[in-house]
Amino acid sequence: LISPPVKSEGPKLVPFFKATCVYFVLWLPTSSPSWFSALIKCLPIFCLWVFLLAHGFSFLGAHSSARKILAGLIFSALGDAFLIWQEQGYFIHGLLMFAITHILYSSAFGMKPLNVRAGLVITAVSSLSYMLLYPYLSGPFTYLVAVYIALIGFMGWRAIAGLQLANDLWTWTKLSACLGAVLFMVSDLTIAVNKFCFPVPHSRAIIMATYYAAQMLIALSAVECQDVEVARKRT
Repeated sequence: LISPPVKSEGPKLVPFFKATCVYFVLWLPTSSPSWFSALIKCLPIFCLWVFLLAHGFSFLGAHSSARKILAGLIFSALGDAFLIWQEQGYFIHGLLMFAITHILYSSAFGMKPLNVRAGLVITAVSSLSYMLLYPYLSGPFTYLVAVYIALIGFMGWRAIAGLQLANDLWTWTKLSACLGAVLFMVSDLTIAVNKFCFPVPHSRAIIMATYYAAQMLIALSAVECQDVEVARKRT
């Protein structure tokens, strides 16, 4: 498979990098949520919508994986907006939006190759994460967090499974999907530990830096969807 060069995608990502800089430069306080702070937080994700749309409607129309990643980014923006008001009771709403995002991403990454070994590693990591959080969970979060960890773990498995380093079948976009999924898991685990267990130093910076990087890498992985889908049909 021949991947499009990274350089050709760089200019389309410039708005995303600018929007991310705006978020970190403004660093609006989370203590006073507003529609403006929601806009600033969601702006980098909006730019990733534009990044995918810049490849043309014909591209999105022809490749379901790219459409699913775009849909995942849309639900991510909704989740971001809900989490702005998490202290006002919208945390579960945000959790639901990101759960849908992970289902969409998992579907985009597909079930081939299966890579059972990667699945077992992710299962172990997910189980350990839940064991860490469980003593601090109560009420509906006891099972909601379990379901969410299962969904993001499954998404991570499908992204990592696509990276076949041993067989020299990897491409830079499969690598970006893998790295994106891992960063997403790091971001969400940091959210969970900070919210339910104990304060994590510089938690907001860690959460948002890994989150934006994760979403960019996953969006970047969509540009090779046409090659991946052809390969799936051949197998």
